[in-house]
Formats: sequence, structure tokens, C-alpha cells
Amino acid sequence: MGRAFEYRRAAKEKRWDRMSKLFPKLAKAITVAAKQGGTDPEMNAPLRTAILNAKAQNMPRDNIEAAVKRASGKDAADITEIAYEGKGPHGVLILVECATDNTQRTVANVRSYFNKFGGHLLPSGSLEFLFDRRAVFEFARPAGTPLDELELALIDAGLQELVEDAGTVYVYGDYTDFGSLAAALEDLGIEVARAGLQRAAQNPQEFGEAELAEIEKLLDRIEDDEDVQAVYTNIA
Repeated sequence: MGRAFEYRRAAKEKRWDRMSKLFPKLAKAITVAAKQGGTDPEMNAPLRTAILNAKAQNMPRDNIEAAVKRASGKDAADITEIAYEGKGPHGVLILVECATDNTQRTVANVRSYFNKFGGHLLPSGSLEFLFDRRAVFEFARPAGTPLDELELALIDAGLQELVEDAGTVYVYGDYTDFGSLAAALEDLGIEVARAGLQRAAQNPQEFGEAELAEIEKLLDRIEDDEDVQAVYTNIA
């Protein structure tokens, strides 16, 4: 598929691994989910997912429990979820999801990253319509289960696409079907490794290796920020 494809794939995997292993980000996601839907994971699917993702990264149980308890405390009330939209070098479109207790600090930091690496922030809502929200689940392929059977079992729950790559299965659906897909996978006895709501560009763009190298510098800097939870682009 070419060196550019391999570069993009390796870069995306590197970013995901680095971000998902940062315990403070995972803890913040848990606290926000618990604050919004309650502290009982059985009754709060987003919280259950946030805890699952934290466990997948070997986050200590004490850290997870502390993050849940924090939802009923003073700190959680101050956490705001907000998205920033911008254009980076070579016209790449970037959507940044944050969870912060100080929006002024966060927007100032994000703006400075874009400015430093040849980009700029866009007015709120500029890119929202260019990205689709979708539910994503990742798990090891169940032994002895044909993919077509798995696909049939998930269609009624809202499955849009099922892809396998090197023994790992990725299930995609509309973001409104997150709960039904999660329940269906649980009923099938499948242990999900990672799950969440992601954004996918409607019209992905190709970039050359030199362009990607410049874009990655900006993405790396954004994702190092402690308030940033996820970053999405229109890179193909």
C-alpha cells in the first residue's frame, strides 16, 4: 500500500497508544462520564466504557475508583467538555476534544499550538458537519466464530461496518447505537478491549510523506496537552 500508508498507520497507532496510556486523561474521562450519568457502571454505559478503556491500559484499580468517587466531589463540577476546530499545515482539518477545568487556559494553549506549527483555529461549528460521529468497538476475534455470523448477530443492534485486521475486529456503528452495540457484544460474551465514540472525516484527504511529517509535529504537540482527550483529522 506504499510507504505513505505505512507512515500514517504507524503514526496514528503511536498517537493512540501514547494518549491512552496517560492515566490522568483516562481518569478525567471516567470522572466526566460518572458525573453525567451516575457512578454505577451497570447503569451508565459511557462510564462502563471509560473504565473498560482504563483497564485495557492497566490503569490501577485504586486510580479508577478514585476517578469515579471524584464525580461526586467539588472538582468534577468544574470539568467542561469542549471541542476546538482548526486548520493545520497543508490545509489538514483538525478537531480537538478536550475536558478541562479552565477553558481559557485550554483554548489559549490549543491556539498557540496551531499558530506555532503553521495553522489556526476556526470558528466553532466550522468542521462539525464534515465529521461523522460513530461508535467504535475493538476486540480479539472470537475463536471459531465466522465473521459473517458475527456480522449477522450485530446488524439489529446497529452495526454499520465490521473489519478484521491481524486478528483484531473493529465494529462501527452510528453514535446513537453505542448502547445497543455494547449490549449485543456483551450478550455474545465478547470481551471488548477498547470502545468509544469517535469522529470520522466524510472526505478524507491524501497527504505526502513530507506533508505528513509536518502535520505530525502539530498533532504530537496538541496531544501532549493534559486537557486534550482526542484528536481527529481528515487524513486518509
